[in-house]
Amino acid sequence: MRRASVVLAGASALSAPAKTSGGQLGSRVIVGAFLAAVAIADIWIGGWAFVAMIALGTSIVAWEWGAMHGDSRIFRAGTVFIICGASVVAMIRDPLHALAALGAGLFIGAVWRLGQVPQVRRGWAQSVAGGLYAGLPAVALITLRNQPDGLALVMWTMALVWMTDIGAYFAGRGIGGPKLWPAISPNKTWAGLFGGAAAAGVFSALFGHFAGWAQAPVLLFALGAFLACVAQAGDFFESWLKRRAGVKDSGTLLRSHGGIMDRVDGLVPVACVVGLWVAMR
Repeated sequence: MRRASVVLAGASALSAPAKTSGGQLGSRVIVGAFLAAVAIADIWIGGWAFVAMIALGTSIVAWEWGAMHGDSRIFRAGTVFIICGASVVAMIRDPLHALAALGAGLFIGAVWRLGQVPQVRRGWAQSVAGGLYAGLPAVALITLRNQPDGLALVMWTMALVWMTDIGAYFAGRGIGGPKLWPAISPNKTWAGLFGGAAAAGVFSALFGHFAGWAQAPVLLFALGAFLACVAQAGDFFESWLKRRAGVKDSGTLLRSHGGIMDRVDGLVPVACVVGLWVAMR
């Protein structure tokens, strides 16, 4: 299983890798289980420990984004500083102030770069996009955890992505069939997409029922299935970025398992959508 049970995992394994040895599979499961256990413990603790985990994870994502797009270390460090600052603001104030801090920091950085020599000016838009890609889910997740039912909300959000991975893996491997988008991600199938959506929908309905949420089970099922598709879109976006950059993995932090960005490609858009949904409740 390539990504099932991976901390902050992107919902994306719509089919099994074509050639995955038993050793590689076992290694991925062990790494995924360990990271998931750490994440669940941190979510349970909440508070500044959770903020630190989210800020660290999204900062690594921003660093990997910058590396893929050729940004220098100093520019990547600037983006990390902005994301960490927005994460702190999200904890002590509210999401609007955090989004304002994130936007202001990225705007100032972009204006400064646009006033420099062409070599420095080049790539400013990609840097801003990377800051938003990593910063928006950071603000969303911290805001979700700060809600009265924040523990359940964050557990539900992340577990939806994990369940999408698991359902997609088994459906893709067991059923196979037509490829979903072979030009971008050649191993993923339509069966995997529907399997992941079904698993996420069933999980969402059951979780909402036992958590005592007011929404009807059918609505929660539909929401879970929709978010599974959102997660898949996030996976395809990251796959497109890597193909564009000519790299296999977003980073090497997890050695043969890729980078953190590879693990959260599905969670990034899902966290943002859930954050918007909760704000509109």
